[in-house]
Amino acid sequence: MTPMPATPVIDTHVILRDGDKVLLSQRGGPYGYGRWHAPSGKLDAGEPLTVGAARELNEETGVEVDPEHLRLVHVVHHKQDAGTERIGLFFLATRWAGEPVNREPEKCLDLRWWSVHELPEDIIEYPEAGLLGYLEGGEPLTEHGWS
Repeated sequence: MTPMPATPVIDTHVILRDGDKVLLSQRGGPYGYGRWHAPSGKLDAGEPLTVGAARELNEETGVEVDPEHLRLVHVVHHKQDAGTERIGLFFLATRWAGEPVNREPEKCLDLRWWSVHELPEDIIEYPEAGLLGYLEGGEPLTEHGWS
């Protein structure tokens, strides 16, 4: 039997920092309802990673970032379930414009700045792995959910 190539979902996550604070959004959809994560979304087919990350950030928060001002800071290879794996690319916005607003109230309950020293306890595990990987400055890759 020949192994099948992986077909992971590619997710982009954008970390917005304002000093020692990071912006998190509270999920309003069925996956992770009421829990926190960084602004994120799926990459569209044919779309460069940084362009997709900038698009998702703007769609969710109204914040504008030039794709050239997104720096890759962590990667998470996440096994969601037996049939689904995801690759999450976590970008730090090094320069951005606008005040975050909830542009997707049907999917997001709240946007809030959190101190990096007092993050909420109920961050969804997969994005938490990427956020903490960035904040702790360790290895650039986390394999999450595989064991």
